Amino acid sequence: MLKYYRLIILVFTITLALALLGSCTQTETAKIKVMTGTSLVTAIVEEVGGNHVEAINLVPPNQHPGNFDMKPDDIQKLSTAKLFLLQGLPGETYADKLIASANNPNLTVIKANVPGNWMIPSIQASAVDKVLNALIEVDPDNTADYQAAAVKYQQAVTNKGIELEGKLVKANVGGIKVIASSRQADFLQWAGFQVVGTFDSAAGLTPQAVKDLVDKGKANGVKLVVNNLQDSEDAGKGIAASLGAKNLNLSNFPGGFSNTATWAQAVDYNVNLLLNAIK
Repeated sequence: MLKYYRLIILVFTITLALALLGSCTQTETAKIKVMTGTSLVTAIVEEVGGNHVEAINLVPPNQHPGNFDMKPDDIQKLSTAKLFLLQGLPGETYADKLIASANNPNLTVIKANVPGNWMIPSIQASAVDKVLNALIEVDPDNTADYQAAAVKYQQAVTNKGIELEGKLVKANVGGIKVIASSRQADFLQWAGFQVVGTFDSAAGLTPQAVKDLVDKGKANGVKLVVNNLQDSEDAGKGIAASLGAKNLNLSNFPGGFSNTATWAQAVDYNVNLLLNAIK
């Protein structure tokens, strides 16, 4: 009789353990696997998707998407994803080949296609709507949660924008003229700086192009040269040296610098770099 009860207890214990394990497995597999083209998309997916999603970024945040080369591991990850959410940048030319290689019949591919620099608060808020719609399309059951998270995050973005604009106005950046990477020009204009000249990358800075920018910088009293971290770090360093100006790198993606995994942290870091540079 004792052996019989021990057997019952053993069966019950095993059954309970399997049930708990199954419950954990269901919770984990219930998450929507989302592959993202840039860390800007990843940051929004995590904010809006919360516990319903597993976001996996493809292009390293310190690298320009146009310079990305896919690896076998990337193909494997995409082969099991539910959603491939691209930012819609011209440089995302690798995407078609990656999608074909993954051969995932259950994959939904969506391009956000929000024009402009997503580091700017108003554009970041617009991008939230595109990410929200993409998540609802592949996971309509959690629509209410996604919508609530999107509204909350958009308000946080608006508040952060107001906070940073206040700091920039207080620092009186409006009278400061800069030469900048073309991919940072719109962000600098949002911040209130006067962009008097731009360059695309180090490769495009021919001796004549450098001379023209230096002449323009001298004529306008430029004291700051701003590069895009993901293109050519310190591309304008020579121009800055010729002008006796400060040389600065800003990031167009969360995670480009240490401790900047979220959009709020990244935009904070950029603005603080600018404010420290003009002191």
